[in-house]
Amino acid sequence: MYAIETVNLTKYYGKNRGIIDVNLKVKEGEIFGFIGPNGAGKSTLIRTLLNFIYPTRGGGYILERDIVTDSKAIKEFTGYVPSEIKYYGQVFVKDILDYAKSFKKDSSDEQLRKLIQLLDIDLNKKMAELSLGNKKKVALAQALLGNPSLLILDEPASGLDPLMQKTLFEILMDMKNQGKTIFLSSHNLVEVGNLCDRVAIIKDGRIVDTIDLKAKLSEFGRIIELKGNIPKELIQGFADDIILSEEDHYKFKYRGDIDKFIKAISSYQVEDLSIRKENLEDTFLKYYEGDGE
Repeated sequence: MYAIETVNLTKYYGKNRGIIDVNLKVKEGEIFGFIGPNGAGKSTLIRTLLNFIYPTRGGGYILERDIVTDSKAIKEFTGYVPSEIKYYGQVFVKDILDYAKSFKKDSSDEQLRKLIQLLDIDLNKKMAELSLGNKKKVALAQALLGNPSLLILDEPASGLDPLMQKTLFEILMDMKNQGKTIFLSSHNLVEVGNLCDRVAIIKDGRIVDTIDLKAKLSEFGRIIELKGNIPKELIQGFADDIILSEEDHYKFKYRGDIDKFIKAISSYQVEDLSIRKENLEDTFLKYYEGDGE
């Protein structure tokens, strides 16, 4: 059984594109990343999954329940954090969390107390008095109440300080270890690379690739950048993929024997040399290049 499955899920806003023929299969118990440029359709997909907006065509299922006809049941076992946190400014944090708890069958005073402590939440302030990061912590606590089977998170770490981000990531890994599913939309490519099992990339409303991160890691080589009087033909002979080629300045991917490369350039004048392992951010960025936003 899939935690999330969509079949040609499409949403248009009048004549404007939202998402087009999105087909996703998110396995139970995985952390699934969802990335793409601004305006690519990430939030539209999430809002459609949660039935905040209706699909133009196609459909989807969350734990085998239809996203439109079974929306009420889905929300009983799903936690959600939107990218933009908006609350009534004059409401106290305590009242918001108590109200949220009343909707979750499996929530308890003890669970709420632990979340408040873990996320370092001040109950006695009004929402208007909170920073973005502190508002995000309230939203996270609200989403985690009731031990949801599925968490749908849209930029959950934005606004959080590094220590609280670390706490959040520990919570997510603990949930995964319990067999829960996390759908994580984020612009933080390092965060996605460190947490996720698989990642789908959306661009211009369409899924352009889905990557198994563990399998991808085995393909990685090195990113080499150097300046110097090196023949271009030599660089072309070693490069698997040339990223930058200017006069006496090259940047490229190399998956071969590094000792062989060093010996090959040793007889030339090298002004500067940088060698590092390729990472997931290098892979993801190519999907953002050329984006006009």
